[in-house]
Amino acid sequence: MNLRHGPGRVPRRPVEERPAALVQTGSTPAGRTLPVVVEAVDDAVDPAAWAARDTGRLRDLLDRHGAVLLRGFQTTPGDLPRLLRPLGGDPLQYRERSTPRTALGGGVYTSTDHPADQVIALHNENAYQSAFPGLLAFQCTVPARAGGGTPLADCRRVLARLAPAVVERFVRTGVCYLRTYHPGVGLSWQDAFGTDDRDEVSSYCARGGIEAHWRPGGTLHTRQTQPALARHPRTGEDVWFNHAAFFHPDGLDPALRAALRARYPREEDLPHHVTFGDGGPIPAADLAHIRAAYAAEAGVVPWRAGDVLLVDNLLAAHGREPYRGERRVAVAMAGLLDRQAVRADRRTVREGRQVIREDRQAGEAAP
Repeated sequence: MNLRHGPGRVPRRPVEERPAALVQTGSTPAGRTLPVVVEAVDDAVDPAAWAARDTGRLRDLLDRHGAVLLRGFQTTPGDLPRLLRPLGGDPLQYRERSTPRTALGGGVYTSTDHPADQVIALHNENAYQSAFPGLLAFQCTVPARAGGGTPLADCRRVLARLAPAVVERFVRTGVCYLRTYHPGVGLSWQDAFGTDDRDEVSSYCARGGIEAHWRPGGTLHTRQTQPALARHPRTGEDVWFNHAAFFHPDGLDPALRAALRARYPREEDLPHHVTFGDGGPIPAADLAHIRAAYAAEAGVVPWRAGDVLLVDNLLAAHGREPYRGERRVAVAMAGLLDRQAVRADRRTVREGRQVIREDRQAGEAAP
């Protein structure tokens, strides 16, 4: 029997005092590899204490599925740092940001503060950077009245769906990301880099391999090229890991895209733009093909109050549905990785894609 104390909370007991099983592992959604659900046997279980005790089990689930939904625990945003530490260390500060967020303290932020009626397309957090978090943790305090779920897609399976010719050019050239921080348009460079010191920004860019150009009037233009694929440091699997479709203006709402192109006729002046690493334009057909691969693998996680969603940032892409009503979801990031640690071997990419494709086809054919 589950007796509650106070306004919807029960005292937590240390895991050592509970010799019986603390959680039960469920299944993944039909036809999907993620997320796998881990449910508390009752809401007195401290999720962070359980994660610290069963770190190996939790890490194995993340490696296999890419995302783990912790359900039935009573959590707050303040639980996220304790949950992340055994898996990825202390929460990371959000630098070189591309979306607005509100800092809640302790390395915890609100999830992207975009208007509720906007879709946030599937993406891997900070995949445009030379260093990025390996693990994300989302916590839902208030689910939306309608919508507001978090789509997920297995990036191994996304890669396997892409045509070899498309993958080959991306692998050969990489992806070039161009950003222009116009005063009063989108995020300022001060917000993106967390400082109002131009010299500090210039130093940060130099360390990260980012070309930074200051234009008259205080406008900052940056350019960086990153690989399109990554190799998971523990599983050795190759994944589609870039912002080509996410940052390209073709993915914007048509009215917004038209307004931006009218204001900034030169593509390099757009707030965000993407090309192949050699500077060549990415064909619209390739972008549509990539978005179709994401869509084919996407499944939506509907939130419940107290849910925590752990996401391996290499293995799984995430997004956001539009919603109505209040929605309060927090996020923290940990486990800093750099491109050297996840560099994919071009010679074995095709073999890995074929194995994943065959596994997926076998799963779809199973009764």
